[in-house]
Parts: sequence; structure tokens; C-alpha cells
Amino acid sequence: MDQGGNSAPPPDEDFDQFFGRMLPLTIRVARRVTGDPWAAEDVAVEALARTHARWSRVAPLPWRDAWVLKVASREALRHVRRQPLMLAPQHSPDEADHVVLRAALAAALVHLPRRQRETIVLRYLCDLPEADVAAALGLSTGTVKTHLHRALAALRANIGSDFEEEYFHELQA
Repeated sequence: MDQGGNSAPPPDEDFDQFFGRMLPLTIRVARRVTGDPWAAEDVAVEALARTHARWSRVAPLPWRDAWVLKVASREALRHVRRQPLMLAPQHSPDEADHVVLRAALAAALVHLPRRQRETIVLRYLCDLPEADVAAALGLSTGTVKTHLHRALAALRANIGSDFEEEYFHELQA
């Protein structure tokens, strides 16, 4: 076992430790997708509850962190699909731009094919390296790169040709 690796989870971590370590990150990922702090908490708890139900199978996985983030991102996208698009009034133009960008991105993500959506969420919203995304999805790194390329092209077609990867960083604020 690679005890010094950055992506390998602690081998003796029990679920309580895992929950405490992953809850803040899972909430952040869900909030990036939903834009709603209350919904993000619900999504994160749901993802971690699903993890708990499968803990005996998930615990030994070297990419279990990415697995729970994938579950959270799927649940967050389900939440976005179920909610009507309502933009709350904001206090400054910058915040309004941020909300509009988040809403447009969430709407466009829903229309991507599942694998493209998963690679975008795990790579840009969860900020995972391409190798970790590949491990979490059971794909080769080359396939992940292909899905990312196609997904970004589709997002540009839906949101606008000026859409760039840097916009994901704005959502992480």
C-alpha cells in the first residue's frame, strides 16, 4: 500500500473518520453544482449515507473519495433538474454574474451525456486530477480527456463560444 500517496485514503480509516473528513468537501462540491447551501448539505448527507450503506465495498477502494464525490455530484444534478430556475436578487453585479453563470452551467450540464457530465464535475468542480477521474469512473486517462474535450465543446455550444475552463474556477469561490 502506498501510505505516503496523496490520493490513497488512510487504510485504517473507519466510516466516522471518513465522514468527518469528507463532509466539508462533499458540501463544497454539491454547492458548486446547486448554488444552494441548504440543498448542498442535503446532497452531501445523502451521498455519505449511500456510502455508509456500501461501506464494506467502498472502504478498501483507493479512489473512494472520488467515488463519494461522484455520488454527490449526481445527486446535486438530480436536485438541479427538479428545481425551477429562480435567480434571487443579488447585491452587486459581480454576484449576479456569478449566479447567472452557475445557473447556465447547471442547465447545460444536465443536457450532457452522463460520462461527459461526470468527467466535467469530477475534474473541474471537484478539482480532481485526470488520473483520479479515470480511476473513479473506471476509464483510461485518454478516454477522460476525450470526454472532457467533447463536454467543453458542448458547453461552449450551449452557453456561448467564449465559455472557458476558467469559469469553473469562478464557481469555486
